[in-house]
Amino acid sequence: MITLDIFSDPICPWCFIGKVRLERALESRPDHPFDIRWHPFQLNPDMPPEGMDRRAYLGTKFGDETAVMAAYAPVVEAAEATGLTLNLPAITRTPNTLNAHRLIHWAGLEGRQNAMVSTLFRAYFQDGRDIGDTKTLLELARSAGLDHDMTARLLKTDADCDAITEADRTARARGIQGVPFFIIDNTHAVSGAQPATVWQEVIDELAGQQP
Repeated sequence: MITLDIFSDPICPWCFIGKVRLERALESRPDHPFDIRWHPFQLNPDMPPEGMDRRAYLGTKFGDETAVMAAYAPVVEAAEATGLTLNLPAITRTPNTLNAHRLIHWAGLEGRQNAMVSTLFRAYFQDGRDIGDTKTLLELARSAGLDHDMTARLLKTDADCDAITEADRTARARGIQGVPFFIIDNTHAVSGAQPATVWQEVIDELAGQQP
């Protein structure tokens, strides 16, 4: 197997789009060699723990409503071209994603990381749920196959908070400035939500290199 390390944030729309495109390629190449591992990268590492109102966040980041619409137009266009429906108006809060990243980390220990990532993306971008809210996170963790009681106990502690923060810091120190970001076999980097055809070409090239 060849490791495919993916740096992502559950509130990054390009990460969601990139995941869907990658999965389309993997479905078309069922013998692909990738062992996929998800890593944390917080778009807003200084976000208050309780998050903030979505409208206020967008206004601070982009300016007036016209600027916000212009900023998200490429996202909507890319999602539609990918066959992915985003319900952006349903999002009312921009969360701090530290706890969401902790869920992804714990899910990885149980072999459910990809399911947890998918669940968080859908909850945020399609259902408009607040993935910074503890009750919501517990419901999503259970739906992804994590033990509810154990997850509840862990979320009440600071377990792995430092590890997530350090992993994010390390990613930035390696030069990663935006996500999604992919590292193949700890050697080759791929940035952005690449089309499925690009990943198909990568997989085919890797297959040709196999002895």
